[in-house]
Amino acid sequence: MKTFDAIVIGAGQAGPSLTGRLAAAGMTVAMIERHLFGGTCVNTGCTPTKTLVASARVAHQARRAADYGVKLEGSVSIDMHAVRARKDTVVQQSRTNLEKWLRSMERCTVIQAHARFESPHEVRIGDDDVIKAERIFINVGGRAVVPDMPGVDQISYLTNTSILELDVLPRHLLIVGGSYIGLEFAQMYRRFGSEVTVIEMKPRLIWREDPDVSTAIQEIFEKEGIAIRTEAECISFTPRKPDIAAGVNCTTGEPEVLGSHVLLAVGRRPNTDALGIEKAGIKLDQHGYIVVDDQLRTNVPGIWALGDCNGKGAFTHTAYNDFEIVAQNLLDGRERRVSDRIPCYGLFIDPPLGRVGMTEAEARAANHKIRIGSRPMTRVARAIEKGEPQGFMKVMVDEQSHEILGAAILGIGGDEAVHCILDTMSAKAPFETLRDTVHIHPTVSELVPTVLGELKP
Repeated sequence: MKTFDAIVIGAGQAGPSLTGRLAAAGMTVAMIERHLFGGTCVNTGCTPTKTLVASARVAHQARRAADYGVKLEGSVSIDMHAVRARKDTVVQQSRTNLEKWLRSMERCTVIQAHARFESPHEVRIGDDDVIKAERIFINVGGRAVVPDMPGVDQISYLTNTSILELDVLPRHLLIVGGSYIGLEFAQMYRRFGSEVTVIEMKPRLIWREDPDVSTAIQEIFEKEGIAIRTEAECISFTPRKPDIAAGVNCTTGEPEVLGSHVLLAVGRRPNTDALGIEKAGIKLDQHGYIVVDDQLRTNVPGIWALGDCNGKGAFTHTAYNDFEIVAQNLLDGRERRVSDRIPCYGLFIDPPLGRVGMTEAEARAANHKIRIGSRPMTRVARAIEKGEPQGFMKVMVDEQSHEILGAAILGIGGDEAVHCILDTMSAKAPFETLRDTVHIHPTVSELVPTVLGELKP
């Protein structure tokens, strides 16, 4: 049995960076990855989807060329083989560079095999070998949930992983799930040329956001020709060759929709069911996530869990922050905690949504007396000049403490502009600090101080 100073299971966003820090600190590290280096982000998440979003945006802008006084001869057509090839090239480059870095790292042994616990400090790799370490870090990510809906076992369906391998254009794509993954694919494939219908069980899209955000996004989508079916309480599927019939049972509209392809985008689950967790005595919650404390330690001394598998965040940036918390606490004598980070994320439709902190509903539920500043993007010069005035920006401030509680910027550049708000919140500065800061004109960010100067109860 070979002994290492540390074992890292999974080469997602947190695992490789942590491996680098541990090895640089003089530890011998076994990095175990059973399949593709880079995890969800590189292989089935951010990298491939944002590459496809970029291709779809170019097609959309080309169709709008006349709005800018630009004449294009002929219609815009999509070569899905070329679109997929571009995506594959970007993914492969990222994956290869990561693997090369790990394999060239001093004191790091890269093992490609399925890892399973044999005891709290022993891990079986593949069928035969067992390795040992006093410190073990789990970074195994998650995968798509396939819901137990009537008829789902009778049809061919896509997930966020398998849809990336399509090199044909669906005639009519039915997307079950009106949240982040589903909406990005919906707009993407509509711009590629598919007919698209989004089916959502809740009364509105992206239910976790405020109603004004949901409404604005639905308007943007419907303007692009995407059909939205909300309150679909009894979703079912029936093969009806050459199509698939999706029963929606909505209060209005036809009771079923016919489509050529179905994408299931209804959530994700952690990859903790094949790790032999029970042999290590690691505690899981009712959804299969590894239970960790505020410093990402499990209930078993010497074992940490990072990234999507710990239920503390489902984003690349939260996984990377998990690495920072563990590495700095372990190696730098810090006392960093998960609870110190401010929630932030983006919805990368076009225009994008940038979100930080609380929603308006969450701020009210927490009994904050709030003041709100808002502005439609039709009153943002940069958006008008670029011909993309959809959306709005909104910032919530606590009336007593003057603390910024949260913000939503839905509009061109919203995923970037929102960071000036995030940085102010992280610095624990009052809203006046940002309000009184001079920003560059003409930008979207320059309107954030303006909005903070127009706060109302």
